[in-house]
This record gives sequence, C-alpha cells and structure tokens, in this order.
Amino acid sequence: MFVNDQETRATVAKLGGEMLLIRADASVAIGTGHVMRCLALAQAWQDAGGEVTFAMAESTPAIEERLRSEGAGLVRIGGVRGSDGDSEQLIALARTHGPSWVVADGYEFGPGYQRALKNERLKVVLIDDNGRSGTYAADVVLNQNIHARECLYQDRESYTKLLLGTKYALLRREFVSVCEPREISSVGRKLLVSMGGSDPDNVTRRVLEAIDKVAVAGLEVAVVAGGSNPHLASVAGSVARSRRACRILNNVTNMREVISWADLAISAAGGACWEYCALGLPVVLVAVAENQMLNAEALHAAGAAGLVAGGSSFAIGEMTQLITHLANSVSERQALSRTARTLVDGRGAGRIMSILMGESTS
Repeated sequence: MFVNDQETRATVAKLGGEMLLIRADASVAIGTGHVMRCLALAQAWQDAGGEVTFAMAESTPAIEERLRSEGAGLVRIGGVRGSDGDSEQLIALARTHGPSWVVADGYEFGPGYQRALKNERLKVVLIDDNGRSGTYAADVVLNQNIHARECLYQDRESYTKLLLGTKYALLRREFVSVCEPREISSVGRKLLVSMGGSDPDNVTRRVLEAIDKVAVAGLEVAVVAGGSNPHLASVAGSVARSRRACRILNNVTNMREVISWADLAISAAGGACWEYCALGLPVVLVAVAENQMLNAEALHAAGAAGLVAGGSSFAIGEMTQLITHLANSVSERQALSRTARTLVDGRGAGRIMSILMGESTS
C-alpha cells in the first residue's frame, strides 16, 4: 500500500473501506481542474484503505476514463449544477453509500447547498478558490491557493475549519515526496506548453505563435493538450507548422516525467501551478480564466512565477520577450525555482487526510 507521507500513516488503519463521496464536474467550458485536484485527495483516501465515488453532472470522456482507471466509482447527477435538485440527489447517494465525508468542489455549491448537506448530518468539505460563496456552512473549507486568507471566510459557522494556503496543495501521487534538487540549465531550451485540461479559447495556438518568434536557438517544445481539449486538430496543425522541434502530447498521465524534462513552462494558472512548484520548474503563467487571476498575480508577486498580462488575450510580442528573457537568464530561472520549491512540499493531501480522520473520530 502506498503511503504518501508520515502524516498519513496514522490514518491507514482507520479507513477499512470507508467511503469518500466527491461532487465535482468537468467540461470544456469549466475545465477539468476541479476534478483533477479532487483526484489527488481521492488517491490519498484510497491509499489509506478507503473507497471513492465521484458524483458528476457534467464530465468528459477523458475524465471518466481517468477516474475509472483510478478505481473510483462514477455516478451521474441530473439537473442544474448547485440546484436544490442537485443537493437532493447527492443526499440520496449519501444515504445509499454512507460516506465518512462529502467533498464538494465547484463555485455553484453555495450556502444553501452546504446547509442542505449539513441538515442531513453529513460531514462536508468545500474546496474553494476565491471566497465566492459569501457564507459558509461546511465543516471544512479548503483553499490551497497562495492568496488564501481568513478574511475571505469571515461569514462562516463557528464549527467551520479553514485549511488555507499552499501547505494544503493537492498533489497526485506522482508529485508527492519530491526531494531531489532541480538542475537549472544555462539556457532554457526545453519548453513545456500546457493550457489546462480543455483550453476552450485555444490559447495554446497563441503561445506557439509567440514561441516561433523567440530568439533562442535549438528550442524543443512539448505541447500538452488535455484529453478534453476541443481544438486538438488546430493544435496539431500549429505544432506541424512550427519552426521549432515541436511535439504534441495528448491526455498525458505522466506529467511528472514531462515537467522533469522541461527547462521552462508556459502554462495556465490552474492546479498545475502546484506541480511546477513541487518540482521547481520555472513557469510563465497565463490566467486563462478570471478565477485564475488572483493566484497568478500572487505567485508572480511572491517571485515564484513569471506572468504575462492580458489573460488569454495576451500580447504575443510580450510573451515572446518574456520567454526569450527567461530562457537566456539562468539566474532568474534559478530564483523562480528556489522560491517555488519553498511553497509546496508535497504533503498537502496527507495533512488534509490527518485532519479529516481526526474530525471523523472526534
């Protein structure tokens, strides 16, 4: 049995098949980040001897395949996300499965949704990013972002426990307990491009256009196209036309290996940020969605990432200049790598597990 850190070991004997019920969705429009970070918690739960079921109103074939390959159950929820009907169906599932905890990850799961679950006497974890719910009734609110602050959650129940900051970053098994130092090359010639699991605006195409203008010889480019990307043909065409040695990787399941290969990443500012931090990979962030902006700006301000302005409509010339500068500056890439490594130690899921099991036996 895999145990991801010392904090998790104490929970192994406690689970014995106990259920974790996760409510999260994925689609081209909303991306796959909610489900993928829940998968990290699901893996930790499974590694401690428990079982996991995902309840989903929206999904994609690639996400469903991934969850099944991980040994997780998958149940459909009908109707509008976050509605009374949604919570009623989740409660019905909970009555059937008897979960130790219910995890909800999505911006639609507001105070009414949380209270409906609590009225059923369920133990609830809400995974959040920017304090949008306003009022919080969950037992645990988890915000793994660098900008997470208690002031976002002032209107909460007295029992609500806050888990805030990168100490609780949810990383999948492959990224846990990374100890070896990262070697920073004198010139950054290996570029990783990853715009998330779906990339509905095809930001990848704009990034490749910028890379074609980068003033660095001998560039190698690996483009990670998520399994839910609706623009695969377009991305493949851009890769084929690139002036660089460029390859496309679709629906990647070995991201640690790809990140270890790269010298510099150009990436959306979603959950992959914590993977780059754990492995010390310097990164240029693009906030491809409004909900990524706070995290991207905070990582940049902390000196843990580069940032191109303008979100998905960034100026191609500005992106080109930033990549060129970082590729040629070993000192700046070293500084980004060092700072990023201080933010994420890979033990986030283990810390959360210890807290959940402590809560469930109190």
